[in-house]
Amino acid sequence: MSIESPVIAVTSGEPAGIGPDICVALATRAWPMRIATVGDPAVLAARAQALGAAISIVPCRAPSDVGAARRGVLQVLPIEAASPVVPGRLDPRNAGYVLELIKRGAELCASGACAALTTAPVQKSVINSAGVAFSGHTELLAELTHAALPVMLLASKRLRVALATTHLPLGAVPAALDGPRLERIVTIIATDLEARFGVAKPRIAVLGLNPHAGESGVLGKEEQTIIAPAIERARARGIDAFGPLPADTAFTPEALERCDVVLAMYHDQGLPVIKALGFGEIVNVTLGLPIIRTSVDHGTALALAGTGQARPESLFAAVALAAELARRAKDA
Repeated sequence: MSIESPVIAVTSGEPAGIGPDICVALATRAWPMRIATVGDPAVLAARAQALGAAISIVPCRAPSDVGAARRGVLQVLPIEAASPVVPGRLDPRNAGYVLELIKRGAELCASGACAALTTAPVQKSVINSAGVAFSGHTELLAELTHAALPVMLLASKRLRVALATTHLPLGAVPAALDGPRLERIVTIIATDLEARFGVAKPRIAVLGLNPHAGESGVLGKEEQTIIAPAIERARARGIDAFGPLPADTAFTPEALERCDVVLAMYHDQGLPVIKALGFGEIVNVTLGLPIIRTSVDHGTALALAGTGQARPESLFAAVALAAELARRAKDA
């Protein structure tokens, strides 16, 4: 493997969850890229021991010191946890450590030292209980990279689903839908799918907010006043967006053949479908950032931490996609 192969930074996430477990699993196979896990070497070594994983933890000072990803070796960019870690037991004293992992990963990618960032899951509740307002990776990475509008996309082998709103209470969604903002989201999806995923003129199926997409205003008027006008403005600029479509029929096999991505209006409108169809192989990609970021499709699974039952396939898929996107960006 050439030293020119991309370095993928992988943050190890909430230390009490399965983030360390699945990061340890990265060392159980060889990879055609260089991987730098960002985390506490002692935490990762302890988790490897608990799992019976015979791997070596190799601290690296910088991404330039990271070599080929070899079976049995986990290369780590060290950040020390603030408090002792017990699998399955959240500790607000480590909230700052978790945030520092994300910040370090973003900095490495923004500087060009790493080609892409892949993130293990974090626990929003414990970060907020530590007194830090935190709604998720997507929003924090947008702040760290000065991105005006991040867009969450989940991608599997069979389906891509993007979100118009992310981590909001359901009652706050209608007020968060804004025509110009929705048009920008459609534009970001079209731009990034073409530039990063190599999809020529992406076909974007836009869902309505209400049952039956409002049924001509009888069940809600957001489709008529916000969503449809945003779609028309995007189409006028050459973007192949269409809708608003009723969500209950937009995911049939026939409907999905007519699009490259579905844009849902809120979190639980689109994500249950893609997770039902491909949980474990789905990758979370943040569009609209100046860096490449992928993530797993699951949470911290505290009850599984240190038990050997955590499945690493989603992390494997996220790392593989991060490397693919990084190579495409380099060749562009």
